[in-house]
Amino acid sequence: MVATIVPRVDRRLFVIFLVLCLISTTALLPPLPQAEGGNVQPILRQMAASQPETVVGVIVQKAGSGQSPEELVRLLGGRVTKDLGIINAFAAELPAGEVERLAGDPGVRWISFDAPVIGQGDPSGRGAGRGDDDDGSIELNNLVNAYLYAIGAPALWNGPHQLQGQGITVAVVDSGIRWNFEGTNLSDLNYSDSHRSRVLRSESFSTDSRNVRDEFGHGTHVAGIIGGNGELSDGIYIGVAPKVNLLNVKVSDAYGAGYESDVVAGLQWIYEHEDEYNIRVVNISLNSSVPQSYHTSPLDAAVEILWFNGIVVVVSAGNNAVDHNGILYPPANDPFVITVGASDDRGTFDTKDDILAPFSAQGKTEDGFFKPDLVAPGTNIISLSGGERTRIVRDHSDHQVGKYYFRMSGTSMASAVTSGAVALLLQAQPELNPDQVKYRLMHTALHLPHSRAPYLNIYKAVQDNSTKTANTGQVPS
Repeated sequence: MVATIVPRVDRRLFVIFLVLCLISTTALLPPLPQAEGGNVQPILRQMAASQPETVVGVIVQKAGSGQSPEELVRLLGGRVTKDLGIINAFAAELPAGEVERLAGDPGVRWISFDAPVIGQGDPSGRGAGRGDDDDGSIELNNLVNAYLYAIGAPALWNGPHQLQGQGITVAVVDSGIRWNFEGTNLSDLNYSDSHRSRVLRSESFSTDSRNVRDEFGHGTHVAGIIGGNGELSDGIYIGVAPKVNLLNVKVSDAYGAGYESDVVAGLQWIYEHEDEYNIRVVNISLNSSVPQSYHTSPLDAAVEILWFNGIVVVVSAGNNAVDHNGILYPPANDPFVITVGASDDRGTFDTKDDILAPFSAQGKTEDGFFKPDLVAPGTNIISLSGGERTRIVRDHSDHQVGKYYFRMSGTSMASAVTSGAVALLLQAQPELNPDQVKYRLMHTALHLPHSRAPYLNIYKAVQDNSTKTANTGQVPS
């Protein structure tokens, strides 16, 4: 079959449109024939049936170490686009009608659609890195972020050990991080004693935006929640771990769009540089747009590799509670990682009036696991703005707070709050492994009305001394 190669940007828009159409009509489609061995994600069969000549992105997980699947892709008129060795896989583009033939290769374990990934922040507001040289206390007189008091962070900052994230590195897998601002060397992401940035390194894995800048604005907001020090606001808006180190792992473009293969490539880089930067936490405030079992999802396979190698992975649950009945999309559906839903603190310091945010997804995954594991504040969170040139700010200028800050809601924000909290816990007790961290956070969390998942309280988690583990008996993907 001869296929016309469509320019990547046009194909991206077409494929997103096609995915939406297929998802909305799935209940109306007749059952499609299974590939031999059942090793093709159903949405790819639907694409093959409706648009066989359309070039689609796929992720091919291999059954061995041979190169026959890559060679077959080329013979079928496609091309290999990424090596995803962390999960023994590769990304490729080929005509949809040829996917079944590729699946017949004995070296192929599973073929997934390289689905778009979606950030989980909503501007509408509806609902071994070097440590900081300054170990002093943090001034709280101007602090107005109620969510920090709700989770107990300020009591740790100025407690006997002054836990502020020093020496811990969080990798932010998102749309990028902006670490300085027009006409100034100042930044909430600098060390407090100098103009040196705490963003230790920036890498881009975005298919459609190779620069490391945050052109969308989502990633900078997330980074500020995790580790902003409030310098640009004179201490009004501070993040959870204000002296933590950060890594900018960009996987989405100026529209907030990316692909699963972009995320896996970013996670692969984190795995390769874990020791170099003392990466203890990864924040993923985005989800796939297509549901899949954790046993076959490339995203779930990649986050588990990090988890089993000592990195705590924190992911957003999703903002689709109302629109899509709370389906948990990868990697939020993975049973090992910490999946975080959003609470609404109603702007008060007291947690007694907090509720589950109406948009926050919760429920059972298709593999039968309840998610999320925790909830954390995620409504009307004020954090760093990516600047007036970023798309989020241009489209929602009414949510800009002063010159340097922006207001957003979403499970993206709740995930970032939790990642900052994990940094504080690991600074206090660096010997904890990911399963112990997860158990500690869940065991010490508070009850939240109308939520099966408990409410994060990092102060109690740090004071606790349990070394029990979560995920006992879970089967890896």
